[in-house]
Amino acid sequence: MTDAASLSKSQLAYRWVRERITNHEFTPGYRLVLGTIAGELNMSVVPVREAIRQLEAEGLVTFERNVGAHVSMVDDTQYRFSMQALSILEGTATALAARRLTADDVRRARQINELMIGRLDEFEPRAFTALNHQFHSALYAKCANPRMLELVESEWARLGHLRDSTFSFVPGRAQESVREHENILVLIETGAPLGEIEKMARRHRSATLDAYMIHEHPDEALGLPAF
Repeated sequence: MTDAASLSKSQLAYRWVRERITNHEFTPGYRLVLGTIAGELNMSVVPVREAIRQLEAEGLVTFERNVGAHVSMVDDTQYRFSMQALSILEGTATALAARRLTADDVRRARQINELMIGRLDEFEPRAFTALNHQFHSALYAKCANPRMLELVESEWARLGHLRDSTFSFVPGRAQESVREHENILVLIETGAPLGEIEKMARRHRSATLDAYMIHEHPDEALGLPAF
């Protein structure tokens, strides 16, 4: 993780606002007053405006002239696009990190997955999703491409805004998910070809999207293209 002391003011503002969007403190439609945010962070409006532009580029914020900035409204189409993008990005990052993972890294990821398994009986979607992020982060965090990591984390943050937890809609997917986690870990442990690891990680993510689409939009799901 980046040391906060090394961040620019615009990066600090970006992180501050993004965390509040992801944690649902700033909910869809919430008005973002630049002067108020600047006052909270004890900085000028200029870096806050830069942060808002970055969040707008990521789809988390909507800016309209003479209206101002608001947290973006939830959109199923954007959710689907974000899941598709994360499938590709996270699959690649996981493959690129695979050879850099130590036995301790894999053990830690498996411990997280076991915590997820332990939550299946008394299922709480948001807690499960938080652990899910921790699990995948443990696998892709050692990717040597910093831009790839930035894109993956950006899509995770965007998903946190678009959907509180996909597992709220398809709780049955949780059991399949933890089994697939173990399959990914075995591939990494056994030194499987990176292309195979990437494919497994991508299929894992796309399977969650497919489950959601079948549940929420069965007519549209029938025509989903493979990616």
